[in-house]
Amino acid sequence: MSLWEYANPRRFMATSSWLLPPLVVMSALLIVTGLVWGFFFTPDDFRQGSTVKIIYLHVPAALMAINAWLMMLVCSLIWIIRRHHVSALAARAAAPIGMVMTLIALFTGAIWGKPMWGTYWEWDPRLTSFLILFLFYIGYMALWEAIENPDAAADLTSVLCLVGSVFALLSRYAVLFWNQGLHQGATFSMDKEQNISNVFWYPAVISMAGFVCLFVTLVLYRTRMEIRRRRLHALDARSMAA
Repeated sequence: MSLWEYANPRRFMATSSWLLPPLVVMSALLIVTGLVWGFFFTPDDFRQGSTVKIIYLHVPAALMAINAWLMMLVCSLIWIIRRHHVSALAARAAAPIGMVMTLIALFTGAIWGKPMWGTYWEWDPRLTSFLILFLFYIGYMALWEAIENPDAAADLTSVLCLVGSVFALLSRYAVLFWNQGLHQGATFSMDKEQNISNVFWYPAVISMAGFVCLFVTLVLYRTRMEIRRRRLHALDARSMAA
């Protein structure tokens, strides 16, 4: 079976209809387990105190904010190369979810930054690139709404997605590029000396897995909505032509 078969709207709708229920349950279980475990059953950090517990919300949101855009990039490339409408609609569906994740990351980062840096905001390389990424999300969604022709909108938003991917990558690797930034290094590292303690690591990983499942769930649900909206638009066009 070819992966491209799922680019067929009917095949996508049929497959996603039975995938959504277990994904909803899995998302809820993982997120509740990770957040409850992290916020209520882990100790305070010896440096950051209880403030460190925001990691269970901030890190998963930041992870999905970046990867949502990268998922949109892949879908945009598929649209440009293969002209599969489901991929373009999936990219459109993911944008509001990624924007909300970016907003959560910025908000929780400000709360975390106040006791650590003494300020809610600093023009740190990673923070700045994250803010620009948030603006790209808004611009991407606005461009979809501004163009009536869906194929033309998909073409232009795909180009915008390619440009915005630079800031998505900068958001992920800014700490490596500019060591003078205030933002801490990677929370999860292959280096045992830099990686967080297991007592924080396990609930954080569960929370991140929950956010991944939640993102997939919401993208599938919103893509189904976009397909239905496209069908209704086609029916309206036919009725007007008749």
